[in-house]
Amino acid sequence: MKSKTVAVLETRTGEHLGALIERRGGIALLAPALEEVPDVDPQIVGSLLTSWRSEPFAMVIFQTGVGTRGLFQATDSLGLTDEMMRLLAQTQVVVRGPKPTGELNSRQIRIDIRAASPFTTETVLEAIAGIALERKPVLVQRYGATNAVLRAALEARGAVVHEIATYRWGLPADLNPLRVFLDALERAQVDAVVFTSAVQIQNLYAVALADGRADALAAHLNRVFIASIGPVCSRALMAHGIKPAFEASPPKLGPLVEGLDRALRG
Repeated sequence: MKSKTVAVLETRTGEHLGALIERRGGIALLAPALEEVPDVDPQIVGSLLTSWRSEPFAMVIFQTGVGTRGLFQATDSLGLTDEMMRLLAQTQVVVRGPKPTGELNSRQIRIDIRAASPFTTETVLEAIAGIALERKPVLVQRYGATNAVLRAALEARGAVVHEIATYRWGLPADLNPLRVFLDALERAQVDAVVFTSAVQIQNLYAVALADGRADALAAHLNRVFIASIGPVCSRALMAHGIKPAFEASPPKLGPLVEGLDRALRG
């Protein structure tokens, strides 16, 4: 990807991703498109554990590492982590991927069911397909927004779904890098854009809409090489009329950068 300008909308690992691109000769244009905002209400966590005692959950689904960590930090602050661990010992614990697995392992929490790679909502649902959920209470650790597909699928099987939020996705405090990216995109100064989250395209559109340039955004993006981290991200892009040129498999940064490098060299 020598001398190609690649826009990176990732926040948490954006600098690392940019370094991987520049190591291959590319020019990284960093434009963080979201910010993880802590959203843990200790009172809600305390109330959750109170209701959990009287009506135990049949299953708890952990979706993200940062969310799992935030939940335990809340119980730490309340002095309720030991009780949380006792309650989890009496329910089926399901994890979506390696990051929540790592957080639970650090707390020595037993894991009953692990979703298969590529760790999507679909693989979570496949992993629990044989478990009866009719009228069973299920707790879902939310990521930055409600996983509507997961919730609908669980409720369709008769589950009573409860969610606990530990953080939310917001726009970055500094929107200037995103506006610099939009300017460069409109001037045809971008060769590729890397999307690593479905929320990035939603937030990008929110900024473009506020600036009065959302109508042309899909056309501008479809003129450059669009790399997607995985199927969830690809679906969000296509919902906005943007066709990914490449989707990483498995959905990790390594395969994403390798595929991007091969395509841009070609």
